[in-house]
Amino acid sequence: MRWFGFGFNAFGQICDRGRLSEAAGSDVTEEIKVLRPTELDSCCCSKISGVRASWSRRATVHEDGDSCVCVAGFDAASSSQSCGVSLSLGCKDASISEQHLTLAFPDRIESWDLQKKDKTPSWSTETNTQSEGSSGCPLLNLPLVPGGYMATKPPLFRSLSPHLKAKSLALGGDHAVLLCASGAVFTWGLGSHGQLGHGGLTSEEEPRAVEALWGMTMSAVAAGGWHSVAISDGGDLYLWGWNESGQIGLPSRGLRKTMQQQSSQQAGALCQDADVKSGEDPQEGEKHEDVFISIQAFPALLDVTLSCEIRTVSCGSRHTAAVTTTGDLYTWGWGEYGQLGHQTLISSDEPQCVEFFREQQMRVVDVVCGTWNTFAAVIKEEVPTS
Repeated sequence: MRWFGFGFNAFGQICDRGRLSEAAGSDVTEEIKVLRPTELDSCCCSKISGVRASWSRRATVHEDGDSCVCVAGFDAASSSQSCGVSLSLGCKDASISEQHLTLAFPDRIESWDLQKKDKTPSWSTETNTQSEGSSGCPLLNLPLVPGGYMATKPPLFRSLSPHLKAKSLALGGDHAVLLCASGAVFTWGLGSHGQLGHGGLTSEEEPRAVEALWGMTMSAVAAGGWHSVAISDGGDLYLWGWNESGQIGLPSRGLRKTMQQQSSQQAGALCQDADVKSGEDPQEGEKHEDVFISIQAFPALLDVTLSCEIRTVSCGSRHTAAVTTTGDLYTWGWGEYGQLGHQTLISSDEPQCVEFFREQQMRVVDVVCGTWNTFAAVIKEEVPTS
């Protein structure tokens, strides 16, 4: 399995900026914005099995041979130095934020402060992550830990009721989306942009069930800066929250206005001539007003593609990426750093397939969004032999 990255690269979290400078002819813009999906370098002999990303950093999980976690991006050298002892001793999973790197081992959980040079973790607990968790679920995935979860801001450890039977947890900018073993979805935290999915803009201190999804079994959840996503057992995609950049796949007034301005500038006088020649205005019965959505406070079904189901999904600050069961990657939302993978800086409020992987005969099997970038795991497409 190979991993590719595209989008924001100001700290070299996708690709070494020196290498990009040579390839791009010392174009600084190309160093900061990686438009073409670029394969990630493996920092050790084992292959990358997983990627975790924040705004300025990327952590890669290596599980072949001596499992470990490597950090790239802002202050990566000192980050690795402060956690060097832990990184080579059988780490199985990781989560990373701007301040903390949390590592899961078979016998313990550790969280390291990336802004300090401490030789000991800022928080740790002994546990057996191979056994069934205290919630009655199998092995928990970070940021879930036995008894609770690891937040991105202090206090790092926060408890969760065992009655929730947490299966997975996604942390957004200031909200959380929890998937229970039953397939129910709970949210809490900041609700100012409808990201909690309860129909209003109020915040919630404690987990509250998303009633609009009640009765439907969900298989995965994701959280962005101010939006949330859930995949049903049937492969349907539900999104809610802020749509300022089209990140939930609904018509965005601001985005359409920007696109119209860009089109007008490019067309110039040609567009004016075309308007004059077109003659009359539309008939009264043909007139209509576009409906734009800035905030969607209830989960809304999004048809990414009619031909297949959604396999996995991830959210950036203001963009979303989904992988279909046929191995295609679709992205939408804010794209001004190239994080949509279309080799442009254009944003979109409609899901579009990342053609690069199709052209390279690659199947996408996983996707992870950083705040302003995207990472995709691929395998080579099997071409049938005659």
